[in-house]
Amino acid sequence: MRLLIKNGRVVDPSSGTDKRLDVLIEKGKITQIKPKISASGAKLIDASGLIVAPGFIDMHVHLREPGQENKETIATGALAAARGGFTSIACMPNTYPVNDNRGVTEYILSEARKNAAVNVFPIASITKGEKGEELTDMADLIDAGAIAFSDDGMPVQSSQVMRRALEYSKILNTVIIDHCEDKYLSADGVMHEGYYSYLFGLRGIPSSSEETMVSRDIILANRADAAIHIAHLSVKGAVELVKEAKRKKVKVTAEVTPHHLFLTDSLIESYDTQLKVNPPLRSKEDTLALKQAVKNGTIDVFATDHAPHTVDEKDVEFDRAPFGINGLETAVPLLLDKLVNKNIISLSRFIEMISTNPALILKLENKGRISVGADADLTILNLEKEIVVDVNSFKSKSRNNPFQGWELRGGPEMTIVGGKIVYSSSSSKNA
Repeated sequence: MRLLIKNGRVVDPSSGTDKRLDVLIEKGKITQIKPKISASGAKLIDASGLIVAPGFIDMHVHLREPGQENKETIATGALAAARGGFTSIACMPNTYPVNDNRGVTEYILSEARKNAAVNVFPIASITKGEKGEELTDMADLIDAGAIAFSDDGMPVQSSQVMRRALEYSKILNTVIIDHCEDKYLSADGVMHEGYYSYLFGLRGIPSSSEETMVSRDIILANRADAAIHIAHLSVKGAVELVKEAKRKKVKVTAEVTPHHLFLTDSLIESYDTQLKVNPPLRSKEDTLALKQAVKNGTIDVFATDHAPHTVDEKDVEFDRAPFGINGLETAVPLLLDKLVNKNIISLSRFIEMISTNPALILKLENKGRISVGADADLTILNLEKEIVVDVNSFKSKSRNNPFQGWELRGGPEMTIVGGKIVYSSSSSKNA
């Protein structure tokens, strides 16, 4: 399909572009970017008053397939991503079986080619079975299509194993993504350790459980001269560690989720299990530090940590409920409303963190930019779109989202993947 996007404000941080331009798409690639393009026979998209951005990339998603298709599938997760404005998603390896061998990686890619509305990139596990003991065959997994490595919610506790993983990742020119949690310190905690955990009578997860592992990873990455990406930063102390490491030129990048930016541990007074996440919602002081780190460049990426669960799983006592928030369909409106519209960050900075930087970190060469020859993955935004979050309208199989009923301004109007329109909404009021 030939598409001609007319009259949109093209914002591309990779080239510094921010002006009204037309964009022509042919055979899945961007072929022209300039004012007043004419292309007979092309499908016309009038983007007047809208933002045309490089396709958004979520580098931290749980798709649950294979093994837990009752929570989410590759197909439903991709539909949720498209509706949320994401053209590419990278899926974590904590499936059943774990994505620790080329058979699982190839299965995910095969299912994605057949059923996914967006690009799906598998992240393989660092260790076999995510047990933290024996490294996977990282070279074979990359050959099969894996783009990064993580043990995600079962982070590698052995410093020696993590050191070897970083050394191999350096040789293979890939990145290690770490959920930084010292399991001995977090133990059986279910929320942030502090005033509110004592008040509510719930076991706490201390800030030190994250800070300790962030510090370890930075030291080991510096020693190996390897790239380390810190998943879902949540505490002020860890932010300071990343900031100092960047000053010293360590190859460290970091992400933050909308829920860690906009929710705090005080809300758990309701004992609403939709608020139970790992790392947990932290203090107001932590959220302020995270916002400042977004502004000053310490944090590189917005990611959702999309973690779908069934209604029955979450409908239990707080102690017993699984960790996780369904985030793909609310992330963009939340970030636009709470950060861009309030002038905390610029629109260009927002796009850099949700498109340009993830593409660079994951080495997705033809994504995260609007340029001739790049993949025609585009997200079209309406900054004035009025949205009321309605979990019952989600494309995802799951509904575990704490933002139900929130009124937001700004969201995706259209999602284009490889020149194909995979989501379009000109009148919907819900997200």
